[in-house]
Amino acid sequence: MTTTVNAYAATAPWGSDAPLTRTTVERRDVGPAEVAIDIKFAGICHSDLHTVSGEWGDVTYPIVPGHEIAGVVTEVGSDVTKYAVGDHVGVGCFVDSCRECDNCKSGEEQYCTNPGMIGTYNAIGRDGKPTQGGYSDAIVVDENYVMRIPDSIPLDKAAPLLCAGITTYSPLRHWGAGPGKRVAVIGLGGLGHLAVKIAKALGAEVAVLSQSLKKMEDGLRLGASEYYATSDTDTFKKLRGSFDLIINTVSANLDMSDYLGLLKLDGTLVELGMPEKPMPVPAGALIFGRRSLSGSLIGGIAQTQEMLDFCAEHDVTPEIEVIDASYVNEAYERMLASDVRYRFVIDNSTI
Repeated sequence: MTTTVNAYAATAPWGSDAPLTRTTVERRDVGPAEVAIDIKFAGICHSDLHTVSGEWGDVTYPIVPGHEIAGVVTEVGSDVTKYAVGDHVGVGCFVDSCRECDNCKSGEEQYCTNPGMIGTYNAIGRDGKPTQGGYSDAIVVDENYVMRIPDSIPLDKAAPLLCAGITTYSPLRHWGAGPGKRVAVIGLGGLGHLAVKIAKALGAEVAVLSQSLKKMEDGLRLGASEYYATSDTDTFKKLRGSFDLIINTVSANLDMSDYLGLLKLDGTLVELGMPEKPMPVPAGALIFGRRSLSGSLIGGIAQTQEMLDFCAEHDVTPEIEVIDASYVNEAYERMLASDVRYRFVIDNSTI
């Protein structure tokens, strides 16, 4: 048996002649280890736009995007032990994994190798059917891939934490951001503004590296103690050898020689964005300074829960603009124009 729910979906590569439109999708009945969730809010991630536009590989249309899901449990399976009806919960970028590979067993399900994590949308679930995401009324998910949202975090602000929050928290934790460490965040957008807030809450000294100074007031308000324009070539001279950790939240093709040069001895630059073209990495920029270039992908279930609890404890929440579902195509256009401060969130009661 299935349940029909309302949703917004792309039926072809997204664009002015192929907008997301209101439709319906089927949700399976709740299994023994599953929970049904009434989705209250869904964050809009740049990944949604890249995926529905067909920029990141094959897409099975129609596709309902959305992997920043916050809602309320409406039904639990007979074997569920972690959640009860009425609980505030979240679902992030994946809804299952093999559970058997070394990465899954160590709590790094996002790096599942057999064959990989099952995405919240544009993937094939264990039932053999395409997964559909959070731009919808409801979803059914295995309890082991659901997170508890602390009561102190409003559901609209919780939604972006399920992707943008964990995407920035995980590398900051992994590379030891904290007291005595200088952290630079490249870009002050949906990811960058949360990276600043979280790094500050962890106790690090935070600087923002942005193309211009137009968001400087915001950056300082959010927790940065320094803000620099990368369009000013003197910035790279002034800051050479300054940072223990650099978090790159943008997908632009950067001059890696310039940015790696900003690292201290044994410093690391972590890529979170996915540039359109390969970026040359000069070996000398790594060798002369024992610097590292790395990457990071969201976080495992346990760490995502840790992040939510941390954000609740330190009052870290995203800056959001809540929209009606009918505005989603305009929101996509505004994202392309970098016209959002700093995350769109859909009020799913309007779907």
